[in-house]
Amino acid sequence: MNEYLVIGEVLKPQGVRGEVKVRPITCDETRFEELENVLLKKGDAFESIGVKPVRIDGDAVYLKFDGIDDRDQAEKLRGQLLYVDRAHAVELDDDANFIVDLIGLDGVDDEGGRYGKLVDVMQPGGNDVYVFRDEKRRETLVPALKTAILKVDLANGQMLMSAKRLREVAVTDEI
Repeated sequence: MNEYLVIGEVLKPQGVRGEVKVRPITCDETRFEELENVLLKKGDAFESIGVKPVRIDGDAVYLKFDGIDDRDQAEKLRGQLLYVDRAHAVELDDDANFIVDLIGLDGVDDEGGRYGKLVDVMQPGGNDVYVFRDEKRRETLVPALKTAILKVDLANGQMLMSAKRLREVAVTDEI
């Protein structure tokens, strides 16, 4: 399980006072409103930096980092991913998981069917869609419906699904 979670990516400097425009990589942009620190990856290590939220505007968040006071300094952050550790992650509902924890789970159904590994989670709006890929490079798209997903077992690396429901809603294709 990853100790650090990505919450955003610095897109570009914003203005001349060191602010940056960030693309949120989280389902809750308001989590930036209370943010006091983020982690930046430096090689294999993570370095904490203070941050002040400036504003949330549509699909972007504008932040001001401690010690970054001009456009040139902000430019050096372009492309950086912003992380938090799990202790500072948003609290999830009991039946929710972070996507990073789902990637790599084995997809199986209650009739013994195997769908390979979960390789992606698409978020088209509405329900997420889980993308499983098997050893024959077939992909199965499974909508994240409570009637289709019976159990997510992170400890055993498995997602148990309803075979009956998958016959109704899943799409399988060769890639």
